[in-house]
Amino acid sequence: MKAKFKKPDSLRDVSTHYCPGCGHGIVHRLVSEVVDELNLRERIVGVAPVGCAVIAYDYWDFDCSEAAHGRALAVATGIKRSRPDLTVFTYQGDGDLASIGLAETVHAANRGENLTCIFMNNAIYGMTGGQMAPTSLTGQKTITTPLGRDPQQGDGFPLKITEMLALLPKVVYAERRCVCSPPEVIKTKKAIKRGFLNQIENKGFSIIEVLSQCPTVWRKTPSESVKWVKEEMAKAFPLGRIK
Repeated sequence: MKAKFKKPDSLRDVSTHYCPGCGHGIVHRLVSEVVDELNLRERIVGVAPVGCAVIAYDYWDFDCSEAAHGRALAVATGIKRSRPDLTVFTYQGDGDLASIGLAETVHAANRGENLTCIFMNNAIYGMTGGQMAPTSLTGQKTITTPLGRDPQQGDGFPLKITEMLALLPKVVYAERRCVCSPPEVIKTKKAIKRGFLNQIENKGFSIIEVLSQCPTVWRKTPSESVKWVKEEMAKAFPLGRIK
């Protein structure tokens, strides 16, 4: 009988270090599936900086580079300009991309670097203990906002980084998806594939934001986390193609 489902060739057969219910593992698989389908395995480089996905190279069976915290798009720019024949992408969390790495993010997008950026948004600093992130929701409780994020007390509002980047002329594609249901997982895969195809076709900068569950730091069960993404995160960060 013909196989209908199998492990992607670009995904290593190893145990995961991610917490139960985390969205990273799902997106790792989606990236691997797209790499296989586009036959990119020998012509792709992933760049992962500091964050929960800092050891993404343990899971992907293709070339990867690690970057300092926030500097993934700077490293990716150097790789792509040196080897324009390669497909180069970054895989970054919200604290990395939208806080310490915000300057690199904005300027790479503004220059229209021919790169693909996968932006994992779980609305919190996951690896470092649960501090408020640039994308933490208004009212969200974190260890640095124990009473809830309050813009009136100097906490600011959650940054809609994908909408911000979409305003830049050389950003050719910006879409936000999630992995909180099978239909949404399928849409997320299509968005990632579109981001890679844009680069292959030399169209310019693409960003795919993925709303991701973080049960451990949110202090929720996996099912509660999925519900929170659907009912709370998606209100603040609407799903769909932005540009």
